[in-house]
Amino acid sequence: MTDPMKTLDDSDRPKPTPVSQKAYVIAGISVTVFGLEELRPQAKDVACLWLLHPRLATQERMSGIAASAIGDWNGKTQQTPSAKGLIAVSFDQRNHGTRLVDPLANEAWRQGNPRHAQDMFSVFQGTARDTSLLMDYLASFIFPNGEHQISENLVLGVSLGGHAAWSCLLHDPRMTAGVIIIGCPDYLNLMVDRARLSKLPSWTKSNPPGSEILGSEAFPNSFVDIVKKYDPASLILSHMDTGSSGPGREGPLPEPTNKEQHQLRPLLSRCLAGKRILNISGGVDKLVPYHRGEVFLTWFKKAIAANGWFGDGGVTFEDIIDQSAGHEVTANMADEAIRFISETLAASDDDRGRWGSVRESKI
Repeated sequence: MTDPMKTLDDSDRPKPTPVSQKAYVIAGISVTVFGLEELRPQAKDVACLWLLHPRLATQERMSGIAASAIGDWNGKTQQTPSAKGLIAVSFDQRNHGTRLVDPLANEAWRQGNPRHAQDMFSVFQGTARDTSLLMDYLASFIFPNGEHQISENLVLGVSLGGHAAWSCLLHDPRMTAGVIIIGCPDYLNLMVDRARLSKLPSWTKSNPPGSEILGSEAFPNSFVDIVKKYDPASLILSHMDTGSSGPGREGPLPEPTNKEQHQLRPLLSRCLAGKRILNISGGVDKLVPYHRGEVFLTWFKKAIAANGWFGDGGVTFEDIIDQSAGHEVTANMADEAIRFISETLAASDDDRGRWGSVRESKI
């Protein structure tokens, strides 16, 4: 897999002014905190942006986005010393960088890893849990005397980090906003199609092809059960009859019945109510194609829109497709992410409102 951040590095987008970095070891994890020296003493409240890197990369890969986000926000608030501050945190995902244990476990089926589905899911779910763990202890390391208070947490993830960002949003109530760049909210739909493209024996030898992929050695039943506990699409849609008989989701999903809405409402309220989400995808991405999450996203956007059955959940969702982008982070994607972060920080509780909103855009 090529480095999805290279496109951004090679673009004509102005390079951000570097910001301060300080290293810590928290809960046995090497952590980099960006922007501490730039915090104004008057800024009592501080927002923390958690940065989750792509597969086969390391935490250092997120330093440019950290500098861009912090620089943009500090520029907007420089005339208001008491305004909320912003810091960013990066760390190596499990089995990456300083935490590397088995290089093969980071590879795909085509590179000879027979447990690609389990390895990738468990790594980024572990990263999401690491994020929650670090959230517990970060303030005691960086603000030991109560110099500032972390009042808000946001997450931005790229590729593998984007998958993890979805989990952070879904499972930690402290994470109130997130940016997912070239990630997917429907892991089984993504990986079942990847199994097809990889021509796994468990796909090709079943009749019809793919009919027995779930429950095979590539997707053991015990693993599928775990995905249904943590993955956005699999968790949410397990509470309704989708009418699907195949391993993947190809067609439009039905509206939930009144009974299903009654089951889904407390789940969505607990996991996503009031949160702000920006989903950015590449229009010609072949590794994480937009269409593998589109069936779920179409259903989700209809549910959370102001006139949807969960419109009163107050979810703000932006779905942006960079039409000419592959599995990469383009300058346009980065600009949209930084714009969204600053808008989120500027929004007060009253501004966020009670009703959901959906914005779709192609750039």
